Amino acid sequence: MENIDRIAKLFAQKKKEGLSVFIGYVCACDPDFENSLSICKSLLANGVDILELGVPFSDPLADGQTNQLAARRALNAGCLQEDVFRLVKAIREFSEAPIVFYTYYNLVFSQGVETYVEKSLEAGVDGLLTLDLPPEEADDLVAVSRERGMKNIFIVAPTTPEERIPLIAASASGFLYYVSREGVTGERDDLAGDLADRVATIRRHADLPVVVGFGISNPKQVRDVGEVADGVVVGSALVNCIPKNIESLDRIPTEIGLKAHELAQGLQPMSA
Repeated sequence: MENIDRIAKLFAQKKKEGLSVFIGYVCACDPDFENSLSICKSLLANGVDILELGVPFSDPLADGQTNQLAARRALNAGCLQEDVFRLVKAIREFSEAPIVFYTYYNLVFSQGVETYVEKSLEAGVDGLLTLDLPPEEADDLVAVSRERGMKNIFIVAPTTPEERIPLIAASASGFLYYVSREGVTGERDDLAGDLADRVATIRRHADLPVVVGFGISNPKQVRDVGEVADGVVVGSALVNCIPKNIESLDRIPTEIGLKAHELAQGLQPMSA
């Protein structure tokens, strides 16, 4: 049976309102399970529309230092894959916001593609962003996901040739994720100058919403991206709230919530 398409409903509603979607990333179980649950609750209460949960992995090759250390904290706290599923189930007790796993293919393949998709759906996951899985090698995951109703998000990079975009779009569902900068995740001081042109190029070849991430770290950048894209992804700027308050764990949900609210304001209509 087709899973409830929370992602499509959200993008449609935001488009009707003339707004972009705010996607917030944190690593699951960072710094531990209970605090991670409180962090996710705070993010969803402070403007995050889609929760992007990093699945802790020992070799996160797409991530910069901030998110690498987040994964290490979660793993050091004893986080297992079953804990990540358990976290999503706990979030589903108070929220119907779309949840996307930011993961790596080893974690999917090692459990078996069908098993991983079924467990993710059972927990309440809406989409999988599998960082190191190109569309040419994704047939098994895409086929199982389409049959079960799971969305597969694929990345378009600044180095992606235009003629390759239709191939990526053909395997994708939910939305397309444009990486605004070459390299790994992390906060940046400015945005790529050709961002609007690149988003327009992707839209010529795909009907899916286009979101932009990697390096977005302040409300002005959020606003600038929101003016050209259907969604804005912020990760490191949120994750950095965790180590800054690691000696006072009870402060983390409040601090990360304040940061999310500040960033989300960049997507609100400006006063006349």
